[in-house]
Amino acid sequence: MIITDTHTHLYSEEFDQDRTEMIQRALDAGVSRFFIPAIDSSYTKAMYDLEANNPEHVFLMMGLHPTYVKENYIEELNHVKEALSNRKFYAIGEIGIDLYWDKTHLKEQQIVFREQIKLAKQYKLPIVIHCRDAFDEVFEILEEEKGPDLFGIFHCFTGTYEQALQAISYNMKLGIGGVVTFKNGKIDQFLSTIALKHIVLETDSPYLAPIPFRGKRNESSYLKNIVAKLAAVYEVSEEEIANVTTENSKVIFGI
Repeated sequence: MIITDTHTHLYSEEFDQDRTEMIQRALDAGVSRFFIPAIDSSYTKAMYDLEANNPEHVFLMMGLHPTYVKENYIEELNHVKEALSNRKFYAIGEIGIDLYWDKTHLKEQQIVFREQIKLAKQYKLPIVIHCRDAFDEVFEILEEEKGPDLFGIFHCFTGTYEQALQAISYNMKLGIGGVVTFKNGKIDQFLSTIALKHIVLETDSPYLAPIPFRGKRNESSYLKNIVAKLAAVYEVSEEEIANVTTENSKVIFGI
């Protein structure tokens, strides 16, 4: 059984004390494919080092995270463009709009999101979308950019059934993680009506740990808890959840 974590920040400082052991725990749990989203240029070296130490298991994305869109966004975008021109990545991400923490740079976030979607189309790569308190703003841009060359993952999907269908209509898989195990998460109430072919698994570690680890540091081995929850939701075996979602990840990332 191969389980794929489509979104994990394994380079995070929160893993500095036990990164090797944490990755081994994930491998022991069957999680052997880790897709690594970018945040900004300050983390690029750590991402490259992570890949160099785990070349068979780690697959990198490149992008500028919306909460890191500041006055220097042009400089950061140039870093993304330069990196993309120099080596292979498997997605543009994580990108999008976040209005939860700060609405100050909404205009800049919209510019950066559009620009990175264009880069994804240029390099024929998927996008991995970060959306927090911004479904309308994200969907507005996806509506403008929609087409056969736009595809990817709606990371950490926490929206409504209607929003799930809208995301899927833009060739997006739904990234399902720890929230599906929360009592107030709500997505488990309609998820079984969404075909499994539209779902991929993620942890977003070190964030959003599933029950029974909620509130603690998340790690990729905990994906087993999400697999178990989805097996119950879909009334299928854990093996089927792992197999189908891994195949879905291969469709998106091409590996």
